[in-house]
Amino acid sequence: MKSDSEKPTDAELLARFAEGDEAAFRELVNRYKNSLYAFLKQFLNHQDLVEDTFQETFLQVFTSRASFDTSRPLRPWLFTIAANKAKDALRKRQRTAATTIGTMADAAEMSFDDVLNSLTADETMPYEVLQKNETAARVGQVISDMPENLREILILAYFNKFSYKQMAHILSIPIGTVKSRLHTAVGRFAKEWKAAAGSEKN
Repeated sequence: MKSDSEKPTDAELLARFAEGDEAAFRELVNRYKNSLYAFLKQFLNHQDLVEDTFQETFLQVFTSRASFDTSRPLRPWLFTIAANKAKDALRKRQRTAATTIGTMADAAEMSFDDVLNSLTADETMPYEVLQKNETAARVGQVISDMPENLREILILAYFNKFSYKQMAHILSIPIGTVKSRLHTAVGRFAKEWKAAAGSEKN
């Protein structure tokens, strides 16, 4: 098994792929498929849309490989494509009801500060973890009920740990807008979380 230092960089793989080496493309897919799939599951909450958007994202990478600037990191570019396609998919589908993740009997036992601390931990929180943990599942429900622009900024910031600069690139908005939108999203989450916790107590 090759060590990390021996593995080709993303730029090297893209350069090889641009020259016709499809094995390099497959290696890129394997490198990013898990994190991208998890991102789309968090973003979309619709399994059929996740599958389609996942395939469309890598298809665009495949067809636009010649235009990629190898001096820039691949990950933000890849997630930009995925985010744009996910937003397009959501616009095409009118959501008639929020996704029900489950009933969470212990949601009221966790404060908003505890939730925010869990979201800002060093590790990302995979979507599967949200489903398995009852309190965390309530987090997923609250986030899924939020407006698209606030939901996506929370997912990018807390679940995927993107920087302000990277989020600005992915969402095609100024860094100042990223900061203000994230502030709004956190405030909205806090309000909805407290409301959900209060309803559990009643």
